[in-house]
Amino acid sequence: MSEIDTAKQPPRDEVDPEAKAASHSPLSDHFDEKQRPIHDHEDEKPKFEESYDPNVRDPFPIDESMPEETHQLTLRALVVGALLGCVVGASNIYLGLKTGFTFGPQLFGAIFGFSALKAISKAVPGEGWLAKIGIGGYFGPKENVTVQRLVFPTPTATAFTIRSLHSGPHGEVIAKLKAKALAISLAVCFCWKTLNGYIPGIFLDWHIGWTLYRLGWTEAIKLENFGWIIEFTPAFFGAGMLSGLNASWSFFGGSVLAWGIIAPSIVKTGQAVGVPIDEVNAPGYISYYSMSFRPLPDGSRPPSSPRYWLLWPGVLMMLVFSFVEIGMSIRHVVWANIKNSGNLWPAFKRLFIKDPNYIPEEDIDPAPLEDRVKTWWWVSGAILSIIVSCALMSTQFSMGVGETILALILGYIFSFIGVQSAGDTDINPVSSCAKASQIVFGGVSKGQGMAQEPAQLINLAAGAIAAGAAAQATDMTGDLKTGHLLRAKPKNQFIAQLFGTTIAIFLSAGLFVLFSTASPCILTGDAGCAYSAPSISAWAAVAYAVTAPSLPVPTSSGATALGLSIFAGLTVVAKHLWLPRKYWVWFPNWNAVGLAFVVPQLQYSIAMAFGSTFAWFWLRKSPKTYDMYGFAVSAGMLAGEGLGGVFQALLNVAGVMGPKYGIAVGCPLNEFCG
Repeated sequence: MSEIDTAKQPPRDEVDPEAKAASHSPLSDHFDEKQRPIHDHEDEKPKFEESYDPNVRDPFPIDESMPEETHQLTLRALVVGALLGCVVGASNIYLGLKTGFTFGPQLFGAIFGFSALKAISKAVPGEGWLAKIGIGGYFGPKENVTVQRLVFPTPTATAFTIRSLHSGPHGEVIAKLKAKALAISLAVCFCWKTLNGYIPGIFLDWHIGWTLYRLGWTEAIKLENFGWIIEFTPAFFGAGMLSGLNASWSFFGGSVLAWGIIAPSIVKTGQAVGVPIDEVNAPGYISYYSMSFRPLPDGSRPPSSPRYWLLWPGVLMMLVFSFVEIGMSIRHVVWANIKNSGNLWPAFKRLFIKDPNYIPEEDIDPAPLEDRVKTWWWVSGAILSIIVSCALMSTQFSMGVGETILALILGYIFSFIGVQSAGDTDINPVSSCAKASQIVFGGVSKGQGMAQEPAQLINLAAGAIAAGAAAQATDMTGDLKTGHLLRAKPKNQFIAQLFGTTIAIFLSAGLFVLFSTASPCILTGDAGCAYSAPSISAWAAVAYAVTAPSLPVPTSSGATALGLSIFAGLTVVAKHLWLPRKYWVWFPNWNAVGLAFVVPQLQYSIAMAFGSTFAWFWLRKSPKTYDMYGFAVSAGMLAGEGLGGVFQALLNVAGVMGPKYGIAVGCPLNEFCG
C-alpha cells in the first residue's frame, strides 16, 4: 500500500513477546521459544525448527534431513510464480486505482506457491526429461524463494514461513490448512465483491448520514459531506489485521483529526469551500472531495477545497517523518562509514577489478562467488537502463538527457533510503521519495524558465522515476534477504526477478486498459468516479504547486503543515534518543496520519481500525488458531476483493453491470453508487 501497509512490525528490539505473537507472520505456534523436537510419526526422527526471531540476520542452519536441492531455478517455479504474481498484480492495480494502496505478495506467494509446486512435484516424476526441463523432481525451500544485514521484517517472516512449510510431513499439513483457509477467504470475498457491484447501497457502503438526513435529521448530512460512511471492504479489514493496532489506529486517528476536526473548522471559518451536489432536492448536500485549487481568470485565488487544504499538511508530515525516521535509524551506520571512509575507494575498485588473491576479512555472505550476481550483469543492465530511459523520456515526455540523468541519480539516492528504511522498519517511503524528487524538479524547471504545462509533465515523469527506483530496489533487496536466510542462490533470484518484471510490464498495461475502458472517468477525472486514484490527485497537485509562478498553498494550510511536521519530527527524535523501544508502539505512525490527510476515503481507515482490533482480540482469545489462520484469512481478503474488482471491470466492459442492472437502494439521491 502506498506506505501504510508496510508498518506491520515494530523494528528490532521493539518486538516484545506479545508483539511477536501478533506479527503478521503466523508462526509462533510452530516456532517455540527454544528449539523443540517435532514428531510427525512415531518412526520418524525428531526434527528441529528454529524459533521465530524477527531480528535474525544469519542464514538458517542446514537441515541434514532434507535432500539437496540441485535445481533451484526451475521452469515450474517461474510459471507458478508468474501466475501468482498476476493474481497479486491484478489485485493491486484494482486497489491502487480505487484507493491508492497496494499490498506485498511475499507471504501469499509462499503459501500458495508451496501448495502448487508441492502438488506438481508429487504428480510429475523426478527423473527423465520432465525433471531435466524443470517440471518434475524434488521441491525444496530454495526453489520456493525463486544480503543485507538489515532486519527486513516481512522478508524475514516469509523465510520462516517457507522454512516451516518444508519441515517434512508436519510442514505439509500446516501448508494445506493455511492454503485451504486462504482459498476459502479468497473465494468468499471474490463473490462478495461481485455481489456488491449490483447492490452497493446495501452490501458495500452504508451512507448513515444520508439515511438520517432523509429521515428528518438535517444536520446528519454533514456526515455524508465529510465522507463518514461505513464500507464493507474485506481488503482493508484484512489490511488492518496485517498492519496491527499502531499503524491502523494512527491512520484512523489521522482521519478523525483531518476530516472530523480540521475540515469542518476550515469550512466553518470560510478558509475552504465545497461544491453543492443538488441544491433543489437535497439542500445542504455538499461534496468536499474535489481537488479545487486553480486560480480564477483574473489571477485571484478563491478558497480551496478541504481536500486540497489538507493535502499539504499530509505531504509534509510524511516527508519529514520518513526522512527524520531514516536519519535517526541510520545515524550510527553513517558515522561508522564516515570514520572508515579511507577504505571506500579500494572497495569500489574491487567491484570492477577482480583480484583473485583478495579474501575479505569479514565476508558474511554464505553464497559461493559463482552463485552471486555477476558484476557485469548489473553494470550492463544499469547502462542499458540509462540509455533506454534517456530515449523514452526524450521521445515520450520531451525530457532532456541531463534532466533524465538527474532523475536517475535521485532515484539511485532514494533507493538507498528506501532499502534502509524498509530493512530497518518495514516502511518503504515511496511517496515521500517521489514528492522530494518533484520538489527538486520544480526548482529545475523554474531555473530553466520552462512553461508551466511542460514543466508539470517533466515533474511527474521525474517523480515516477524516483519512486519506481526506490520501490524496485526495496522489493529486490527484500527478496534477496529471504533467499539469504534460506541459502538460495542470489543469481537465480536475480534471473527470476527479471522474468517476473518482464511479464509485469505487459500485465500492468493490459489491466490498466481494461479498467480505463470499463470506467473512462479514470482518464477524464470526472467527479464521482468509482476509481478516484487519490494518490494520482496528490501527485498532480504537487506538480502544479511546485511549477506555479507562486506557491498556491493557502497560508493557514502551510502554517498547519509546518506545525504538525515539526511536532512529528520532534517526536521521532525523542523516541530514538530518550525512550526504550518497548514504548515506541505508543507513538503514532506519522506516515499513516499524513496519509489520512491525503486520502479522503475515510471508510478505509475505519475498516482497518476494525480489522486490527478484531485481530488483536482473536490473538488474545485463541493464539493458536490466529497463528495458524490469521495471515491466510487476511491475505485471502486482500486478493479476493482485488480479483473481484477485476471481474467487475470485465462485467462492465461486457455491459452486464452498472446502473442498468444494479439497484440504487441506500445510495444518496437514489442514484446508483457502485
